[in-house]
Amino acid sequence: MTDAVILFVDDEAGFVDAMCRRLSRRNMFVHKAFEGEGALNLLAEHNGIDVVVLDMKMPGRDGMSVLEDIRQGYPQVEVIMLTGHGTVESAIEGMHKGAYDYLLKPCDIEVLVDRIHQAAAHKREREAQATKNRVDHIAGSIV
Repeated sequence: MTDAVILFVDDEAGFVDAMCRRLSRRNMFVHKAFEGEGALNLLAEHNGIDVVVLDMKMPGRDGMSVLEDIRQGYPQVEVIMLTGHGTVESAIEGMHKGAYDYLLKPCDIEVLVDRIHQAAAHKREREAQATKNRVDHIAGSIV
């Protein structure tokens, strides 16, 4: 059983491959995409993704634009922004737009793994609460 299902999105193919191998060794199942549209297509195809690790600077659509689409279309999925070109302003903007966390490259793999575990746990807690709320609503309407 995997600890989390991840979508890793970055335009640097070598970096993506290396990070996916490292995360896979830590009991995570990792999908990969090299640009924003590919990431959104994978989210549409795989409804079990827990966390998206998303680069900010990519050709075509940037990470902030992709983050907005993820929040709108897949609100249950947590997003960790990971960038080598971050600013305080972009971190604040990302968090305001719904990112779970914002990390700078190079990032220690153990820090990233810890944040992924936290984000996946947060997602599971929100899903459990939503289920409880639905059950309570149904039970209340039956009485």
